[in-house]
Parts: sequence; C-alpha cells; structure tokens
Amino acid sequence: MSKLRVASFSISIDGFGAGPQQSLEHPLGVGGMELHQWVFPTQSFQQMHGGGGSGETGIDNDFVVRGFNNIGAWILGRNMFGPVRGPWPDGSWKGWWGDNPPYHVPVFVLTHHPREPLVMQGGTTFHFVTEGIHAALERARAAANGKDVRLGGGVATIRECLRAGLIDEMHLAISPVLLGSGEALFSGIDLVSLGFRCSEHASTPLATHVLLQRES
Repeated sequence: MSKLRVASFSISIDGFGAGPQQSLEHPLGVGGMELHQWVFPTQSFQQMHGGGGSGETGIDNDFVVRGFNNIGAWILGRNMFGPVRGPWPDGSWKGWWGDNPPYHVPVFVLTHHPREPLVMQGGTTFHFVTEGIHAALERARAAANGKDVRLGGGVATIRECLRAGLIDEMHLAISPVLLGSGEALFSGIDLVSLGFRCSEHASTPLATHVLLQRES
C-alpha cells in the first residue's frame, strides 16, 4: 500500500509549524515565513517558481527533491488552500500559487463546505472533500495509483492524521527560529507511542532535517 508522507514541513526550534494571527497578509502567521528560509534559495524551489535552473544544490535541495519523489496525490487542509472561511462565496479563490500550482497531480482539500473540482494548469486538479480525513486518504490513494500520498498540512491536519495513526513518514525541517506562539505541531502528541523513530538527520546552516518513520 502507498505511504502517507509529510515532507519539507518546517517547524521552529520551539515546535511551531505556523505563527500566530494568520491572515491574507500573513498566510503562515506572523513570523511564519522565517521557518522556510532554508527552502527559498534551493534549485528546486526556484525552478517551481520560475527561477529556471538557478538556485542552490546540496542537502536542503536534496530534501525538497525527495519530497516530490513517487508522489501521486496530495492532501491539504483548507487553510493551506486559502484564507477563505465558511461556505465558499464563489469560485474566485484558486489557491496561493497562480494558474500553475506546483503539485501537478490530484490534490484533495479538506473542507466542511462543498465545492466543485477546480482544474488548473500543469495537471493539478483540486478536489474538495467534506467527509473527513479517512475519505480524503481513500480518494487520494485511488488517484495516486500505487504511488505515495503527500500530506501538505497545515498543522491541525497533520495533528489529526497523527492521532488517527495514518501517517507513515515525516520529514521535518527545524529552522533556527523561535516563534514563541502559533500552532504547535506536537503538543500533547506522543510520537513514541505512535511508533515513530528518527531514521535520518542532517544539518545545514539554515535547517536541521529530521526523518521520522513509523515502525510497522
């Protein structure tokens, strides 16, 4: 069976995956963009956002590349798709990424409010799932056709999937940043009891990369 993976998910030293006061102006919360300074210079990020072949290679870039390997579908929480709350007022909001999002596979967005699928350029189609995480994972695995499913976040969605025992692997990038408050990724969650162990770690000037795998 395909794996459900978290990849390139940035957290602060004090364990926050997003800052406080998330808004359209601060989609990752106040200070949240600082968590991702390790990924912005990488060659992979630059290529995905129109930078051509420029950008840095090395450990940080290698982890970005690995995060896309063998991925056949994604799952996102609604906050990761956009700042709109409540019923969808119309179809005008199409995500943070422009007409050609970086996914290029089916993406299943968790929401309490129905919306028709949204077809974007480059092979990305957003499907809006109102039946919860288990239904989203079932649909994502079917769409992935044997490949892995990547769980993009945000924090609340990852926590829900952890508690349900659905996540097989997590790559976390611990940035040398303190946020003080925001969304704590592991508060009240016992990773040991859930069967996780650290199988790999590597450090760069901008992040400490940790791979956690759940033992079968």
